[in-house]
Amino acid sequence: MRAESEAVTVAGTIPEAAGTVPAATHHRVFAAMYERMARAGGERTFMEPLRRDSAGRARGVVLEVGAGTGLNFAWYDPARVERVAAIEPDVAMRRYAERRRGTARVPITLTAAPVEALPFADTSFDSVVATLVFCSVGDPAAGLREIVRVLKPGGSLYLVEHVRARGALAARIQDWMVPLTTRFAGNCHWNRDTASTVRAVGLGVVRLRETGGGMHPIIVVEAVRGISSTP
Repeated sequence: MRAESEAVTVAGTIPEAAGTVPAATHHRVFAAMYERMARAGGERTFMEPLRRDSAGRARGVVLEVGAGTGLNFAWYDPARVERVAAIEPDVAMRRYAERRRGTARVPITLTAAPVEALPFADTSFDSVVATLVFCSVGDPAAGLREIVRVLKPGGSLYLVEHVRARGALAARIQDWMVPLTTRFAGNCHWNRDTASTVRAVGLGVVRLRETGGGMHPIIVVEAVRGISSTP
């Protein structure tokens, strides 16, 4: 399998940094399962409000990391968003995303690249969107540092992520199941404390709310480059 960049260009694309070679993955079965779940009622009742609260808030020139099957594309508001550069390293996921790219209301490019090595120049973006991405990233801290690098000062990260359970027993069960989730669910580490990693790379968390619970808590975060986190 070749590890190459597949990009669809539109007018006014964002300048790319030289020398970046994206890593490719191909989770064909998981991508098909994810797409099937997306067509079920749970996407509308549970995930769509979260997408509205993240992708729907993006503004200006936007980077979406881990675009997956492109389910966020419909939520970019042309009154707020100039264009979107979406990255997705998985070949199978990207095929589904390409279909949705054509029906988006804003110009979107779709590129094969990992968040740990973004092929974009410093301070290129006003907003970054990440939905259910950092559970599967190989090096979350490195990926978030790359987001800090490409965000403009005052730019915002809008993140939705399932994270480590609060209860000791639920967290322990998550830990036990990680060898299975990483193998069969697209490298998912559902036991990560992603909010702490966001703060550790220097992004200021200005909004954080939690939903769900038990073994599947989800956080919705807005974090800004260049300011301190609110208490």
